[in-house]
Amino acid sequence: MSQLGRTFGLTGGVACGKSTVAGMFAELGAKIIDADRLAHELIRSPQPAYHEIVHQFGFEILDSQGEIDRKRLGAVVFRDPEKLRALNAIVHPRVIERTDQLAEAFQLQDPQAVVLVNAALIYEANLTGHFAKIIVAWCRPEQQLERLMARTGLSREEAERRIAAQMPAEEKRRHADFVIDCSGDLEKTRVQASELFAYLHKITDASKKLEIGK
Repeated sequence: MSQLGRTFGLTGGVACGKSTVAGMFAELGAKIIDADRLAHELIRSPQPAYHEIVHQFGFEILDSQGEIDRKRLGAVVFRDPEKLRALNAIVHPRVIERTDQLAEAFQLQDPQAVVLVNAALIYEANLTGHFAKIIVAWCRPEQQLERLMARTGLSREEAERRIAAQMPAEEKRRHADFVIDCSGDLEKTRVQASELFAYLHKITDASKKLEIGK
């Protein structure tokens, strides 16, 4: 049985505050698996995904060191939904496999640990069934656009294209088991994270007791 069924998924629209929330959960003691970081590691040379991506998209996506330049790759795939799907088909299965391995390791080390998978595309990749509960970090759409432009230096057009490539933040919010509102200041977000962490701990403890009782 996949270990992900005992973990919690943390997602949200790009630049909505997901990574900030993940950091807060980590400070509270949660074990965080950063699926986006795993994806970056899994596309580096000489990983198998690296060769598949270069074969699919060409040498022009490489930087001067021969590694995949994620900005160049992004410029290609975010303009073409078919190319984005092709990239995801290469990367997502490997990320899921590695995430499952890490979740199992965390749960063996500490069966009571709250394990969260920080991943941008849980809904888009139809992965909701892999998790006990889904948490969505949310902010207002105008904030999302402003934050993405400020963080990346993208033009408004490019930032809007990146946002449009994902499920709308409002839709993710509607589907969530829990929502953390990141539209206010950091302290307000931190209070929400702390309260939710305590609740997730109770869920994890109850789940473990049920397993022991079987």
